[in-house]
Amino acid sequence: MAGNDGGLLAALRLADSFLPVGSYTLSYGLESFVEEDRVEDGDDLRELLADYLRGQVGPCDMVALSAAHRAAREEDLERLARVDDRLHATLLPSESRESSLTSGRRLLDVVGGEDGFVDRYADDVDGSVRGHHPVAMGVVTAAKGISEREARLVFGYAFVTGLLGAAQRLLRLGHTEIQVILHDLFPVIEEVEREAAGRELAELRSTVPLIDVEGMRHERAERRLFVS
Repeated sequence: MAGNDGGLLAALRLADSFLPVGSYTLSYGLESFVEEDRVEDGDDLRELLADYLRGQVGPCDMVALSAAHRAAREEDLERLARVDDRLHATLLPSESRESSLTSGRRLLDVVGGEDGFVDRYADDVDGSVRGHHPVAMGVVTAAKGISEREARLVFGYAFVTGLLGAAQRLLRLGHTEIQVILHDLFPVIEEVEREAAGRELAELRSTVPLIDVEGMRHERAERRLFVS
């Protein structure tokens, strides 16, 4: 879709929880935090989501997205494969890896047929490339004319709203409180986006050991509402 309005509409579409990539089934370990009473209210949730953003989403997912965006602009499938591999090696809980792969493939299915290079990348998924969600998002946003910065913000916003949706079911928080938390996290999303902008793929990292542990515990839980 051409033009600034087209890019804006594409960004809104990709940030929308209505996009069928499976985000409503994911909690990324949040369910375990709630089950163990580590997260009991909105204040606990706000603090935890800020940790997710600073330790995982910014230095890991957004860095991978940016590297993928640059590779996609040059239509470099080999570089995209390296980004996918680096991200795959960084995601420790198996549920996190599988959820990221599933969401990435669903995103590619949703936009299938809309851009030639996106389709080429999708054809290579399960072959030379894995198709992780941040990488697929980088490819798709580049194809839609969405800038790297806007793509990182879209990803951060979508991640937070996805987990807020999970929290609403787990903690029974009201819609107004959820919106207050979302608004409070805007500066954190902007902060981690700025930091990710200056990092190369070699600097990709994740520093959320407790979140990783809870994600691994979730894999072995007897009763689970979410798949991660």
